[in-house]
Amino acid sequence: MWVFVALPVLLLLVLYAQAIAIPSLRKSISETQQECLNGTNGLVRKLETQSRSSLIQDALNPYPGKPRLSFKNDGTFKITVFSDLHFGENPWDDWGPEQDVNSLALMNTILADEAPDYVVLNGDLITGENTFRENSTSLIDEIMGPLNTAKIPFSSTHGNHDNQANITHEEEIQRELKVAPLSYTRMAPKGVGGTEGPGNYWVPVYRDIKDRTPILILWFFDSRGGFSPNPDSVALPDWVDESVAEWIQSESLAMEKAWGPAELRGALAFVHIPPHAIEILQTNLDSDKNPGLNDDLLGDGSVQDSSTQGEDIPFWNSLNANVKNLHAVISGHDHGNEWCAREPTKDVIFCFDKHSGYGGYSSADWGHGVRNLVFHTPDPKAGVETWIRLQEGDTRARITLDNNYGR
Repeated sequence: MWVFVALPVLLLLVLYAQAIAIPSLRKSISETQQECLNGTNGLVRKLETQSRSSLIQDALNPYPGKPRLSFKNDGTFKITVFSDLHFGENPWDDWGPEQDVNSLALMNTILADEAPDYVVLNGDLITGENTFRENSTSLIDEIMGPLNTAKIPFSSTHGNHDNQANITHEEEIQRELKVAPLSYTRMAPKGVGGTEGPGNYWVPVYRDIKDRTPILILWFFDSRGGFSPNPDSVALPDWVDESVAEWIQSESLAMEKAWGPAELRGALAFVHIPPHAIEILQTNLDSDKNPGLNDDLLGDGSVQDSSTQGEDIPFWNSLNANVKNLHAVISGHDHGNEWCAREPTKDVIFCFDKHSGYGGYSSADWGHGVRNLVFHTPDPKAGVETWIRLQEGDTRARITLDNNYGR
């Protein structure tokens, strides 16, 4: 009998407990759901912010379809610069094609020995005045051969001999992009570069291949020169056009918006014809501080005409005002010069390349080779080691491009 009485009482107690617990349980579930919802919303907002940031960063990458350039795992990045190859001279004589064979041998030897991470062809790839309209760009195929075989990424600038009656900078760039999958050369937007000067662009290099923001920017500028195409071939200005100055500023601002302050990145600049501002440096060179050949007088003979001084000031001012941590500005053009020096008015280091090709004017004791540049760390403020390497393997003029150099 007590069992029958206890069961209803127990049942009532259970029902009462459930009545009390269910609202609390519902409240707990509701609170948990809200917390999850708040957390999800926060995560969504965070992901949306990151996504927008990533889109901005990626939108500025000019090479979405190419391998991302980066420093090696040991923190180094090596650039080898070939300059003034001058392919295509006197194809009607035996010595002309022989020069090109020798230049190709030099390229193959140095690429194998140096194993660079990146290559720069710094202008006068072709001696255009000796070429014919029907086969001018085929010389680009020859020059690209060693780079394609070695599978090394690279960029080109172009010089006064690349603009001639039967060849233009634009035609060379178009051919290069057609035959060289690892070419990072490109053309500037319309209106930038002036007459026959389309080769103004930059290439990002990343600390790590997974990074979204680069640690180094390689700038390339078109100094034009030479002659316009037939049938009305006329002499062209031999300096970087004034329109490039504004372009440098706008590109730099876009980089800051996407990637943060310019001080977070290092930079190198390549242009075939030296800026006029460096002409005065030659009068005060010291063979210990400024080692390397110094056999070409600037502003004379094959180099820039002094009467055009001042024309490249807008470019020079903009480059040095907008590009931070600029390790050096590097030019070819003067085959007998290899030195580096600090330009005091802008406090920037200038370096000549090494004449690489067997074409173009030369002297028996100059030799042929390249300029190497090695970053030993991605740190944008750290120095860059550079030297001249000759075809036979000899080296000279080794210096470090840092805040102490040239002071």
